[in-house]
Amino acid sequence: MSTIKELNLLNQKIVYNITKFTTTDYVGHLSCIIWFVSCNFRCLYCYNDDIVYTKEGNYTQNDILDFLKTRVGLLDSVVLSGGEATVHNVIPICKEIKKLGFKIKLDTNATNLPQIKKLIELNLLEYIAIDFKAPKYKFEQIVGISMYDNTIKTIQYLINIDFNFELRTTINKALLDENDINSMIETISNLGYKNIYYLQNFLETSSNIGNISKSSSIDKTKINSLKLRVQYRN
Repeated sequence: MSTIKELNLLNQKIVYNITKFTTTDYVGHLSCIIWFVSCNFRCLYCYNDDIVYTKEGNYTQNDILDFLKTRVGLLDSVVLSGGEATVHNVIPICKEIKKLGFKIKLDTNATNLPQIKKLIELNLLEYIAIDFKAPKYKFEQIVGISMYDNTIKTIQYLINIDFNFELRTTINKALLDENDINSMIETISNLGYKNIYYLQNFLETSSNIGNISKSSSIDKTKINSLKLRVQYRN
């Protein structure tokens, strides 16, 4: 550890919970998930509302590092999720995770480009999954804040440096219809995105931020899959 400031950061209780084992969140890897508290978005379909609204977590980052030390040789990677991990300074914990030999995947809304750049420059990330929430004309309505351009700038940066990342969108037809999704496909393909674009169904749970329910499914035949490879999850 390099500074007293970083030591203090690792003692902050900003982790809500940890999923100790998963094979699905970082495909091809045996991972755990660190769930960071708080988020700068209020996505209407978000079912992690308890994590988003929580101000203090249940664990310090040092607690998580203690757990990871028991998983060396059993897991190969760590997923940073939330909430939104990058509303916190995650650089110190990423440095310690890498020292233990784990790969790191970041799940993010991509609004904190300065921190994402720093993480990449320090070789602390292997993979990023960006939740591309909505087209520009619906973005603030769905996420509660006008930060569309931040997300686009991060996507463009990752394309420019040829970093390994994916884009994914949660679909609920009450919020996004086929025309909206095609508009998003047009946007990211024009940016130069060539990886798989994942469309994942809204997960109905006991509560979510917008108190919304499951709606009818989109018509997949109306989705423009000529410009990009589109793959459906769940």
